Amino acid sequence: MVADRFSHVRSWVFDLDNTLYPPQARLFDQIEVRMTAWVMRELGVDRAEADRLRQVYWRDYGTTLAGLMQVHGVDPGPYLTEVHEIDLSHLVPDPALADGIAALPGRRIVYTNGSRPYAERVVAARGLSDLFDAIYGVEHADFHPKPERAAFEAVFATDGLDPTLSAMFEDDPRNLAAPHDMGMRTVHVSEAPEPAPHIHHHTDDLAGFLGRLR
Repeated sequence: MVADRFSHVRSWVFDLDNTLYPPQARLFDQIEVRMTAWVMRELGVDRAEADRLRQVYWRDYGTTLAGLMQVHGVDPGPYLTEVHEIDLSHLVPDPALADGIAALPGRRIVYTNGSRPYAERVVAARGLSDLFDAIYGVEHADFHPKPERAAFEAVFATDGLDPTLSAMFEDDPRNLAAPHDMGMRTVHVSEAPEPAPHIHHHTDDLAGFLGRLR
């Protein structure tokens, strides 16, 4: 039984975007529009170049923000506020997911490459606000992003969790490599499985998967 493979877990770490809500919500489409507009304005480039830089920085640095900080010395605070000012009105509560998270024994946290204020808004829109012991954003890793191991180490040290007694749920497979190496049980949450040695489990139904752990 899959539950047996999680019997040791005392801390449950959830990514936010496309993990605690379905990809069909397409929140990142809104964020990408705002990111492109920000890069165009602040760097004085056209839309095509802004989109190219976003993709290059995401590939090479883990997030667009990380690339902007490394290459251009960007102040992350105003950037994070502006790009996350998006419409969440189409998000709806998910009672099944809430029940699954509530039933997990031990500590439950959210860790996102976005900001904590943004994460708090999304969690609230999904009806999950009272279920997590802590919510961490990229600011809690000194703006180092997942998939950098240093980012995970910073957040986990702040939280005090033991990775060998923890599980990580994440939609981006590259963000599960460091958790796996740190001893975590890893779950890829995606409609498309991507088999890899650092991925222990895959699911396209997070609520259903959590229900199997009871």
